Amino acid sequence: MTPILLNKLVIIGVGLIGGSFALALRKAGAVRYIVGVGRSRENMQRALEQGVIDEIAENMASALQNADFILLAMPVGQTEAIMAQVAPHLKNDTVITDAGSTKQDVVAAARNHLKSNLKNFVPGHPIAGAEQSGVSAAQHDLYTGKHVILTPLDETRIDAVEKTTELWQACGAQVSQMQVESHDEILAATSHLPHILAFALMNHLHQRTDNPENLLQFAGSGFRDFTRIASSSPEMWRDICLANRKALLKQMAAYQDELKSLQAILNNEDSDALEKAFSQARAMREDWLKNKH
Repeated sequence: MTPILLNKLVIIGVGLIGGSFALALRKAGAVRYIVGVGRSRENMQRALEQGVIDEIAENMASALQNADFILLAMPVGQTEAIMAQVAPHLKNDTVITDAGSTKQDVVAAARNHLKSNLKNFVPGHPIAGAEQSGVSAAQHDLYTGKHVILTPLDETRIDAVEKTTELWQACGAQVSQMQVESHDEILAATSHLPHILAFALMNHLHQRTDNPENLLQFAGSGFRDFTRIASSSPEMWRDICLANRKALLKQMAAYQDELKSLQAILNNEDSDALEKAFSQARAMREDWLKNKH
């Protein structure tokens, strides 16, 4: 068992990400008491009944009283408003982190609102999740073997980074650090763009065909796997795409260039070029899987 790292953990947004963080730390024996804050009373009641949290906070002031650590796990579009609510109630040594898929917007909100508590803020992002949302989707092993990226600020205290690292490691995650801008560029290519593509393909089939239901009746496992992430939360992905708009637009433009290149190859009926393009993609994916495992 992991030694007790926290007496009081506060999770704002007790869904898949926040709920899994709570379950993992509880299973590891790393936390004594967990307080939840959320918009949906039904979801919060479910979190309480399932033992994900010990208490539903009545307000932000009571939630943060004597809190050791705060995880912001709500959609990134709510970050500015939540940080404004949190700021007046922070203790001088309360560590605060987030789980947002974008970081530049989160850091901007922190600089606007946390002020003297900026030293306690450790921006973070667990590279883990599922297409389902809500606390019912939470899993104690969601972060086992997964990457968590921390993007500390120049002002962030070293011990705040160390505490955040310890907690994610107690969840079974592999923790690394990088610059805020690098994070958003990388995630635009490897996460945000794929979600855009999955949503776009489903919309394409819905809008461009006379009978999408009949068409989908014959869709196979490849289609299912490719479009799985189109089942993700529309609210969450709306916020992520808008927050990382600049980097995502850059990736979308590059992807369109790639499609145009393939379109030209098909128009020219260039079998060698088509096979070469497919072989290159296959080799890259095989190398990635081999290195990953």
